[in-house]
This record gives sequence, structure tokens and C-alpha cells, in this order.
Amino acid sequence: MRTLIVLGVICLGAELLLAVGGTYQPLNVKTGLWETTWTSSLSGRPPIPANMVESLTPEQRERFEAAMNKMVSQAPKTRTAKSCLTEEKLKKDPFNEENKSCTETILASSGSRMDIREVCSGGAVKNDVTVHIEAIDSEHVSAKVVSNMSGGGNTMNMNGTFTSKWLGAACGDTK
Repeated sequence: MRTLIVLGVICLGAELLLAVGGTYQPLNVKTGLWETTWTSSLSGRPPIPANMVESLTPEQRERFEAAMNKMVSQAPKTRTAKSCLTEEKLKKDPFNEENKSCTETILASSGSRMDIREVCSGGAVKNDVTVHIEAIDSEHVSAKVVSNMSGGGNTMNMNGTFTSKWLGAACGDTK
């Protein structure tokens, strides 16, 4: 779930920070209204614990398998959303949550780039996420996200990219 939250932050705007030795530096981007286009694709099998699948009736298992096959066979999905980047959001590190099952590593950082890896291994599912973010200029951000989830003898991979562009200083009703 944490990965979905982090990806949601990435999808909804350029409100990402850079970290060097515990010191956070905001990306060199403008605050205001941003539009983000996110494209993602899935492959593999969802990391569902074997005991969960075994507890299904034959009919439930058939429906479940059909849904899983449909999910991973779909073409990449593209979504676009607007978000408001405030000074407060820009200063807050969305990756720095107190989750004892996750380890965050800043691989590289500068005023225009960040590479981060987060590995979560609590419970039956392990998730390994790598994010590369680049502030092309103060009005354009792009990123690549790779997530590998494994558990229950299955591995599912998610690859995504996003581009964000600044639309203006006023956000209107957009949060």
C-alpha cells in the first residue's frame, strides 16, 4: 500500500524532494498548478499468498485467475491529473515515512535529479521500487518508476513513466 501512496504522490505532481545526507532540498520547480501524465504497464503474476488462493472455491479461483490474466495482458494505461504544488508540499519529503519494513536509499541527488530506491519486505510480499526523477527545467519534470513485487511464488512488475508540466501560479479549486 505504501508503494501506491508514493506512486500517487509521483503521479499527482512534481512535489518531490532531494535528499543528501539527511538534508532535503526541493526540486528547482515552480509552485502552482501542475498537470501530470502517467503511463504504466504490468507484467507477471500478482504476489498473492498461496494460502489465500487455496482458500477460494473452484469458481472463485476461476474468476480470480481470469481477472489477473486480464489485468496483466492489458496495454499500458495512461492517466492525466492536475495537482497544486504549494511551498509546504515542496518542502515535505513524501518518501520519508516511518515504516519499519521499508528501507529508503538515496542513490543520487542534485537540484535537478533524484534517484531513490525503496525496499519493503514486511509480511508475505516484498516490494522493490526504483524511481528516477528529473527536473528538466522549472516548469517540466519527468520520471521513470520500476516496481517489482514478489510473494507467494509470484512476481509482478510495474513500469511507469510520467511527465509533469507547470500550468500556472494559480491553482483555483485544484488541491
